[in-house]
Amino acid sequence: MQKPQHILIIRLSAMGDVAMLIPVIYAFAKAYPETKITVLSKPFFKAIIDTIPNVHFIAAETNTRHKGIVGIWKLSRELKQLGITHIADTHNVLRSKVLRFFLRLPNAKIDKGRAEKKALTSPNNSFFKPLKTTVQRYVEVFKQLGFSEIIPQILSRPNIDREVIEIVGKTKKKLIGIAPFAAHQGKQYPLDLMKEVLQKLDQQSGIQLFLFGAPNEKEVLDSLTEDCENAIVVAGVLRFPKEINLIAQLDAMLSMDSGNGHLAAMYGVPTVSVWGVTHPYAGFAPLYQEAHCLLSDRDQYPAIPTSIYGHKVPEGYEEVMRTITPQTIVDRLMSLL
Repeated sequence: MQKPQHILIIRLSAMGDVAMLIPVIYAFAKAYPETKITVLSKPFFKAIIDTIPNVHFIAAETNTRHKGIVGIWKLSRELKQLGITHIADTHNVLRSKVLRFFLRLPNAKIDKGRAEKKALTSPNNSFFKPLKTTVQRYVEVFKQLGFSEIIPQILSRPNIDREVIEIVGKTKKKLIGIAPFAAHQGKQYPLDLMKEVLQKLDQQSGIQLFLFGAPNEKEVLDSLTEDCENAIVVAGVLRFPKEINLIAQLDAMLSMDSGNGHLAAMYGVPTVSVWGVTHPYAGFAPLYQEAHCLLSDRDQYPAIPTSIYGHKVPEGYEEVMRTITPQTIVDRLMSLL
């Protein structure tokens, strides 16, 4: 088929899913520099998309002017003015399906592998094997549009931002990011154990810690680091684009099965991820960081993964992450420096 002149890439949420898309778009843009690229996503994720040179961003205002069927129709009118020729739907949800219907352009959509994922999380534990990764599923969307195999590429690390310099200073210490929160408790390391991790890391020589989270999580982060001399809470201090710049400067990142791990991985930052009732076999491990996934004890808790997103925690599985010791986390992080 003729190469598309202007491709619309749709991925409306969530942060980790958008971040996993970046190495694919980056590789696509380098392989096909003649093709114009527009990415449609939520306004907050513009900072993530902006990490890729020469990619145009369109905000989907799904809570206001693009809300509902009428709003999606208005969005389709706006997009038609851009001269888009093809659509890569890497989300494949109701909104994107309706938008594809209104645009009536050649398109390809992601296969989310719902049946396989349902089998993987089945209580009878009869299906346990690695599925395609989300990144691989993204690549397949572009392949459906006629592009040859794309090999996802990590981004080059940007120069450190002036505001970030004010936070980091001129230290020669190794910089470790810590993102202790997740969307669901089933994916979040117990805070008492996380505090122990931070204290152990704080005792290491030549280490500077940076704690990431939402502004409303700052108080909890402050309490976690109250006894640490080498920890800085950046939640609520840096705007999101500056946080991404700081993440790009790190020597290592510790995250849950959550978005910050993917933000680090898209820059090739060595990333240790800690897993509770979810499992990397579902395809959400940080790109090229699969070797650094620390898993809860599946011999003790054989129903893992109990869900894809961590929102289903069966009775008796509330403490699965306590099978991962703080020392194990510290040792893995230190081995990456």
